[in-house]
Amino acid sequence: MAAHIAVIGAGAWGTAVAKVIAEKGRDVVIWSLEEDNRDDINLRQRNSRFLPGVVLPKNLTATSDIEEAAAGREYLILAVPSLYLLQTVKRLLPVPSIREGETGIAVLTKGFLQTPKGPRLILETLEDYLPGFYRHSLVYIAGPSHAEEVSQGKITGLIAASENAKNSIRFRDLLKSKGLFVFSSFDVRGVQVAAAAKNVIAIAFGLLSAFITMSEEDAVAALGSSNMFGDGTESLLLAAGLNEIQILGKAMGATHTETFTSISGIGDLDVTCRSVFGRNRRFGKDIVEKKILEPFKDIDDLIERIGEIGYLPEGVVAAKHVKVLVDKYKLKMPISAGLYQILNREIEPIEFLGSYLNGLGY
Repeated sequence: MAAHIAVIGAGAWGTAVAKVIAEKGRDVVIWSLEEDNRDDINLRQRNSRFLPGVVLPKNLTATSDIEEAAAGREYLILAVPSLYLLQTVKRLLPVPSIREGETGIAVLTKGFLQTPKGPRLILETLEDYLPGFYRHSLVYIAGPSHAEEVSQGKITGLIAASENAKNSIRFRDLLKSKGLFVFSSFDVRGVQVAAAAKNVIAIAFGLLSAFITMSEEDAVAALGSSNMFGDGTESLLLAAGLNEIQILGKAMGATHTETFTSISGIGDLDVTCRSVFGRNRRFGKDIVEKKILEPFKDIDDLIERIGEIGYLPEGVVAAKHVKVLVDKYKLKMPISAGLYQILNREIEPIEFLGSYLNGLGY
C-alpha cells in the first residue's frame, strides 16, 4: 500500500514523529537530504546519525527525492530546521497534490523565519508561498517533547494549533498514541511564539547551569566569590523567561493567555531548559565550559558557520530574530537582550548573570 503520510526532514524529531505514526500501522515515507541517512533507514531500519539506538518500523521508508516524498500524500509534516524551512517549502510547490491543496500540511519546526519584512511567524510566512487553499488551514505542532523520549514511547503531550478546527483534529488523531497525548488549540500565534522564544531562554538556562555545577575553586576564579547561584536562581530565570515569552506573544497577536501556562508554554520551556536532551541548554553550557563562542566574531558569523558547532541550537537564530522583534515592539525583555549580547560577543556570560539576572524586574 502506498504511503499516505510524508515527513519532510529526517532529523531526530522528524524521525521520532514518523516512527510514532508508523507504529500505528500507517505507512510513512520520510525525506532525507543525506543519502547515507536514507540508506541507513531503508536498509537497516536505523537513523544512526540523528536518532541512534532506535529501531524503526519496516513500514517507515526514506527517499532523497523531495517531490517523490510529497506527491499524492494525504498528510505532510514539515520537520526541517527553521534556517532551511522556506527553501524546502519552495521545492514542494510543483507537487500536484500540494498545488491543488489536496494534502494537509502541518509544521514541527520551531523558530521564526527571516523575510524581507523582517522576522515572521512560520505559518503566516508559509501561507505567502503556498497556494491559497492553505491560508488559515495549516497546523502547527509543538509541546514539551524530545525525540529521544518520544521514540521510546515515553509519555508526553503536544498541541496541534490551527485556525481550521477540522485540520487540527485530523493531525491530532494522526499523531496521538499510547505515549503521545495531543490537544487542539486555536491560538496559532501564541503557540508559535512560545515554541520559538523558549529556545532563547534555554540557552540562558544552560549558561546558568554551567556556573551552578562549577567546583568551588572554579567558581571563585570565575565569579570572584563563592558560587552565588542555585536552584532558586534557576526557578527565577525560568519564571522570568516565561514572562518574556508571554510579553512577546501578546505583542505578536497571541489570543489565549492560557497558551503560556499550558504544555506549549511553561511545559515546553521547562523541558527545554532542564532536559539532558536539550540542544539549546547544552549550547549554553558549552559557552561557559568549552568556550564554544571563541572562534566566532559575532552572532552573524556564528549563524553563518553554525554547522561547525556539531549540533544545531535553534535558539541562536531565534535570539537574533527576537532582538529585532523586541526593538520593533519596544518591549522590555532583559534575558533575551542579554543573551543576544553574549552571542554577539559584546559581553561575557558572567556579566549577563551578574547584571541582567540580578536586575530583573517587570
